[in-house]
Amino acid sequence: MIDSSKYYAFYDGDCGFCNHWVQWILENDARDQFLFSSLQSDFGQNFLKERGLETQDLNTIYLWKPQSFYLTKSQAIFKIGYVLGGRYRLLSYLKYFPQFLTDFVYSQVAANRHRLSPNNCMVLSPDQRKKFIFNND
Repeated sequence: MIDSSKYYAFYDGDCGFCNHWVQWILENDARDQFLFSSLQSDFGQNFLKERGLETQDLNTIYLWKPQSFYLTKSQAIFKIGYVLGGRYRLLSYLKYFPQFLTDFVYSQVAANRHRLSPNNCMVLSPDQRKKFIFNND
């Protein structure tokens, strides 16, 4: 069941760098606004297919607000900062830079993400595990 009050973050589940940042969002999501799904999961693949997006391209983050929008790359990161609020909202001001520049920086980090952090798995608490969607049930 899709909860339209939540923000869904789709990420490369085989990327240690990506897993690190998902863990960071989990720890800073004081208002319980985010749910997560790896792009490799059934739910993630279905999200991509429904929007005509490439299912094998795992180089970007997608942030989806059901019945509203989805964002990619730097724009998704800036929105995550805005939604987290507090000092993280400052990140959202970077959206005023030209998107071609911020997406270029994002793409450079994405291209090197496997070198930036070892491939490690997240250890989730039972409460955190509830924030992950693996299939379309």
